[in-house]
Amino acid sequence: MPEGERSPFEGVTDFFSELKRMRQIGTHGYEHAHEDRDRTHATAWVPATDIFARNGDLVIRVEVAGQRPEDVHITFTQGILTVSGQRSTEEDTGGGESFYIRERFHGAFRRAITLPPDTDDSQITAEFFNGLVEITVRGGVSGGGPRRIALKDKSTGAETRTLG
Repeated sequence: MPEGERSPFEGVTDFFSELKRMRQIGTHGYEHAHEDRDRTHATAWVPATDIFARNGDLVIRVEVAGQRPEDVHITFTQGILTVSGQRSTEEDTGGGESFYIRERFHGAFRRAITLPPDTDDSQITAEFFNGLVEITVRGGVSGGGPRRIALKDKSTGAETRTLG
């Protein structure tokens, strides 16, 4: 496979890695250090994300504080936009720190977002500013808003009603 190209079977291998991880936890119990070593795409931390409309465009903001733009990877395939990368810790840089509390996530991160079905990669642009990745999908907002769906109550003795 060419350098930098992802395997089309990546999700399948992640599934099997996750099954292996669950089997190990079930057999040997939960060991936090062991959990960190076996992190896969399925167990990566998920950065905070805002998705909103701006003038008919779909805008996706992903918070990746502490990352450099070259360490953030954005891909689009089969309707799925993926933002991924790796956040290292101070321990990884050999700073000699001894933490008392650690609340910031580190390691692999991944966020996958399904885009509208007719989205083409030429509609997508991305910018990086102060730890935020802003991805714009030109024309990504469809004309119709959310539509309320009737809820049919099949409980004993209940009548059909529409919520809202």
